Amino acid sequence: MAHRVTLVPGDGTGPELTEATRRVLEATGVQFDWDVKEAGVDVMESAGTPLPEDTLDSIRASKVALKGPITTPIGTGFRSVNVALRHELGLFACLRPCKTYPGVRSRYESVDVVIVRENTEDLYAGIEFTSGSDDAHRVIDTLNGLQPKHIAESSGLSIKPISPEGSERIIRYAFEYARKHGRRAVHCITKANIMKHTDGLFLSVFREVAPDYPDVETRENLVDALCMGLVQRPEEFDVLVLPNLYGDIISDLTAGLVGGLGVAPGANVGADAAVFEATHGSAPKYTGQDKVNPTAMILSGKLMLEHLGEPGAAVRLEKAVADVIREGKRVTYDMKPSRDDPTAVGTSEVADAIIEKLEATV
Repeated sequence: MAHRVTLVPGDGTGPELTEATRRVLEATGVQFDWDVKEAGVDVMESAGTPLPEDTLDSIRASKVALKGPITTPIGTGFRSVNVALRHELGLFACLRPCKTYPGVRSRYESVDVVIVRENTEDLYAGIEFTSGSDDAHRVIDTLNGLQPKHIAESSGLSIKPISPEGSERIIRYAFEYARKHGRRAVHCITKANIMKHTDGLFLSVFREVAPDYPDVETRENLVDALCMGLVQRPEEFDVLVLPNLYGDIISDLTAGLVGGLGVAPGANVGADAAVFEATHGSAPKYTGQDKVNPTAMILSGKLMLEHLGEPGAAVRLEKAVADVIREGKRVTYDMKPSRDDPTAVGTSEVADAIIEKLEATV
């Protein structure tokens, strides 16, 4: 039976990347029933929103979406389409595996780190008060009356909510992921020595949940020490579970360790839906030039295959991608030793090379 999947091409270079990924996924032999839906700046004029309701309805029905990069529109009320998708679909977990592949330019070898980021709470919850506003003054006056530390009246405020429920949900997701994928350890990343009532809560929930997974090693790291450790000894880290803000920052740091966002796949997962996407932007200046590296989106498709219960196809796809990268012949300009290398190929030819590898293994 074909897997029903909502396909959102996105905007900018998104449609080119999505088409390359679709062709590669179909070359694995897995059957798909694609429901193509639009989102992004290109549909703003006709739909009046960058995220039409019928796109959301399609993802709710299929429960799985493959999405191309989308430009964040300005002045629409959306912080971004990605944030709106996470909110509307309850996508509480952001999954960002970062792994070195021979042939990718990097200072490191043997990095294999998985970021599990909480998506809904923390400073990214969007609870903010503008400097000088009446609401800010009321909150500041209330807080100044509750504790001895004085907040300046001119301050802008961002609130950092972290709940036991949200923490347990993401921490259990990290342990379940580690168990399912044979990972050795889950590291809890906080700044609990300073923010004792938020990060401290996250850490205490981690300690409560960890005994339920005796087969997985547990570690606790402060986020600043983690940054130094990742730069010095990245091979020592495995699955990292983090609150929202740290997860955002560390996922880009780890992507940098393995060659950049061009090879960093991503997924946003909830109880009832999952959206798979590259973690880089839409690069609108390259639209229509068949130039952008599709690796991150194709590897996001590999994550989708795992989610759909197609582990064999996922393994073959990753091997085909790794072989093409290692050979270094049919790769985009950013994967060459010199970015002006005339032998660099385009988006579609990278897909062709991967498909040839896949077809040779069928």
